[in-house]
Amino acid sequence: MHSTNTLLIQTIIAKFGIFFFTKRKNKEKEDENEQMNNTLLCRFVTDHSGKKIGESVSIDEDIMIIKSGSRFLGVPLKHIEEQEKTIMVKAIIDFEKAYEMGEKWRKASLSELEHKSEGK
Repeated sequence: MHSTNTLLIQTIIAKFGIFFFTKRKNKEKEDENEQMNNTLLCRFVTDHSGKKIGESVSIDEDIMIIKSGSRFLGVPLKHIEEQEKTIMVKAIIDFEKAYEMGEKWRKASLSELEHKSEGK
């Protein structure tokens, strides 16, 4: 009976340890992603030829949001390349799709702000 209890306790400890370390690794990965995303914000964004498109203002999951004039563009992060002082979009931009993604983000952000201000 003693060995059964010992085995049960060891199993519980092992499972808890795996859960604890997995959770810690996930938190570290989230922190690392947030740090990387913060380095991409408030920087000028250019196209592949060096023409200024706008300024990076947010990261929404895997989409960079770029303020371009009075509009917002959404560009997948996989098409972004960090330069020394700027960010370059490596691919040719489908502006129609980019404006659509940017507008979706703008509406969601505006809605979130309205909900927060109503909660005060």
